Formats: sequence, C-alpha cells, structure tokens
Amino acid sequence: MKILRATTLAASLLFGASGTQAADWTAYTYSAVSTTAAVQGMTRISEKVSKQTAGDLDITLHLGKTLQIASSDITQATGDGIVDFAADYFFSGSVPIARVLNLPLLIENDAEWENAYVAMEPVLADAFAKQGVVYLGGYRYPSQVFFTTFEMKSLEDLKGHKIRVTSPEQGNFVEAFGGSPITLSGSEVPTSLERGVIDGVLTASAGGAKNWHEFLPYNYRFPVNYGNSVIIANADSFEDLPEKDREALKEIVSAEGPAITAAFNEDEIVQMSKQRDAGMTIGEVNETELPAAREKMAAYWEEWAADKGPEYVKALATVREAVGK
Repeated sequence: MKILRATTLAASLLFGASGTQAADWTAYTYSAVSTTAAVQGMTRISEKVSKQTAGDLDITLHLGKTLQIASSDITQATGDGIVDFAADYFFSGSVPIARVLNLPLLIENDAEWENAYVAMEPVLADAFAKQGVVYLGGYRYPSQVFFTTFEMKSLEDLKGHKIRVTSPEQGNFVEAFGGSPITLSGSEVPTSLERGVIDGVLTASAGGAKNWHEFLPYNYRFPVNYGNSVIIANADSFEDLPEKDREALKEIVSAEGPAITAAFNEDEIVQMSKQRDAGMTIGEVNETELPAAREKMAAYWEEWAADKGPEYVKALATVREAVGK
C-alpha cells in the first residue's frame, strides 16, 4: 500500500490535473527591472498560463542579466532551446525584416501602428519560424524621442551632437539631420553621458529616460519611430504541448501584449510629469518640421528596402498600404 501511494504521489508531481505530462518552461526577458510594464506583463502571462492549464505548463521567468544570454541573442537562444519562452526587444539582428516596423516616421501614431502590425504579422510569423521559434505576439513602447544634455527646439539643433541609438534606422535619421549616431548598451549610457561620449539618447519617458533622466535635462518630443518587443517560444517546446495548452498560451499572450502596450502609454504620461517636476525642460514637436522630415525619410525607406532585397520591398509596400503612405 505504501509503495502504491508513493507511486501515485510521484505521478501527481509529474503529471498535471488533466493527466498529461507537466511542462516546466524557462523564460527570459531582456529587462532587468521587475517594476517595468514589460516584466509585469510577462509575469502575468506566466501566472495565468499556470492557472489556466491547471499546472500543466509552468513558466519560470528570469530577468535580464540573470542568465548568460546577451540581449542581442535572445531569439537565437530561444531557437536553440536554451530557453523555452522569451520577450525580445533586440531581435532585429536575428529577424532583420521586422525592422520595417521601426523605420523613422513610417508609423507615427497608435492607429497606424495597429494597422501596420496586423499587416506584418504573417511576415513576422514566417521569419521567426525560420529561427526555430514560434511568434506569439508582442508589445510596443511609446514614441522614441530625443533626451539630451543640450537644448533642442528643432531637428537643426542635432548638428554636431552624438546621439545614442538602438538601430541602424535610428542612426540614419540622426545622420540625416547632422548628428552622429552612437551604439551603446543601456548599462553604458549613464557613464557615457557623464563623460561626454554622447550628448543624448533616443528613448521614451517610460523607457530609458525613466532610469537616465537625471543626466538628461532636455526632452524634445519629435516622434522618430516606435520600438517593439516580440513574445516567442521555442518551436519544439511549443509543439510538445497539448493543443489545449498551446491555445491557452496563445490566447493569454494575445491579450497581454496590448495590455503591456497600454501600460507603457499610461506610464509615459506619468513619467513625463515626474521628469518635468524634477526640472526637465520638455519641448513639444515643431509641427512644421514633420512634412519635410517625412519626405526625406520616405526616400530612405525605399533605399533601405531595395538594398535588402525583394522580400523587404514587399514588406515595406505592405506596411505603406496599411498606413496609407
């Protein structure tokens, strides 16, 4: 009888309430701060999945820098099975076609983003599948705008200044208006600002500026582009799940992605107010600059796509049709 009870206990630990083998997934996010909307959203996903699958799928989330995975390698690590589930902001090296969504001034508001993202989802799913991962959804940060050590009232003020960027496309925008783009990791930004290695950054109030605002007395709200993260799973791990658990995970991610975006947008307003109260000078965008800047970038969009090949040309056309540009 004791042996039978021990066997039953072991089976209950190995199998969920539904009788299927329980899966214990390792998850990773680039963000190292547990209070961000991104990490809070990933935590909710983990909790909801465990509850909805009655423990058949348990996801343990690890914050950025707690695993030996570089931020730029998260998609690769997921495809290789080092982690089963991840949120990746720095995926463009592995899936460069996704950068069409980040081209400067191509997408300028929430409605345009929604239309463009829906249009691009089949392209994203196919591109990530080639990396051995399943694309499940994602979320977006607020507009990437200028935070600087010098006062900006227009794009003309960029001339001669060094700006930290997070993509080649942002770098092209900075160069187009006389600045010098610099690529640095987030951990290098504070010291680089103190030493004058850079004169500013492109980020959001609820993004990098939340941590670096004390070094950045000026904010010019010119909306260069949007940055976004994807939520992905290892293809083999995903396919090993029972269909009901796969569906539960997809359903939860599809709901939480927009919720994370909404939380970032709300936090953007809160952080702008806090930064203004702390002494930051916040300058609204000079609307007269937008048409000329948009025209200049439109030529760049076409050059960017043509240089990369027909697949990119098609993706750009898809997004331009979706946003009416």
